[in-house]
Formats: sequence, structure tokens, C-alpha cells
Amino acid sequence: MNRTMRILVINGPNLNLLGTREPDIYGTTTLKQIDEKLAKAAQTANIQLHSFQSNHEGALIDIIQEKMGWMDGIIINPGGLTHTSVSLRDAIAAAGVPAIEVHLSNIHRREEFRHESVLAGVCTGQIAGFGEYSYYLALEAMKSMLSS
Repeated sequence: MNRTMRILVINGPNLNLLGTREPDIYGTTTLKQIDEKLAKAAQTANIQLHSFQSNHEGALIDIIQEKMGWMDGIIINPGGLTHTSVSLRDAIAAAGVPAIEVHLSNIHRREEFRHESVLAGVCTGQIAGFGEYSYYLALEAMKSMLSS
């Protein structure tokens, strides 16, 4: 792919609190720091990112619909909506682009209710348990998928 790849990075509820919220689970890196590191990695790889965070399910759906036709892929950390949001799942499916679900913690090693992702079935893959590196791994995976 010769043209610039365009990836929408979405962060759901409470991810604005990264760095201070349960640092033993989520680490001490802030979302702003993750976004900055991702942007730097993307720039060197000829990838344009649009990062978005909201605590509101409808706003996440709106940004997906707004970026349809612009984006080539989605990297999403849906936070607690992972386990509940059929509407977000439907928006990802409607986007018609590859999506990678990202989690800082390993959701399969946590409370039982966190083991199920309603989004997983419409995502190309899931990366969980690597802290902030989950995002960078997702960026590399997306770059590889879109290049082939």
C-alpha cells in the first residue's frame, strides 16, 4: 500500500484516567503518553492516526460512523463496554474495515464477567495483557494487515 494508511484509535470509558486509576492493573502511563508514542510510531511508518476517547458509548459509535470512508482500520480499547455493548459491536461491523481489540490487562485472568467480549466476533483479533505495549502491538499488526 503506497498511500498513507489511516487508522482510528478509540478508547472507551475510564481510559482517560490511565496513569492514576488502579496502576497495579493498568500501569502508570497516561493515555496522552500512549497517544503520543503511537503517533510517533505511526508517523515513521507512514500511518495517519486519529485518536479519540470518550466515556460515552454513543460518542464512540458516532466517531466510527463519522470516520467511515476515511479509515482503513480501527484499534479499539472499549474498556468496560467490551462486555456489554452490542451497539458498539454493530458499529464496528458496519465500518467494514479490520478492527483490533486492545486491552492493557489480560481480561481472561481477571473477574469472570470480564472474560467475555461481545466485540470479539467482529474484530480481526484481540491483544490483551501487555500493558501499553498492547497498543503498539496492535499498530504493528494493523500495519501488516493493511500492507498485505
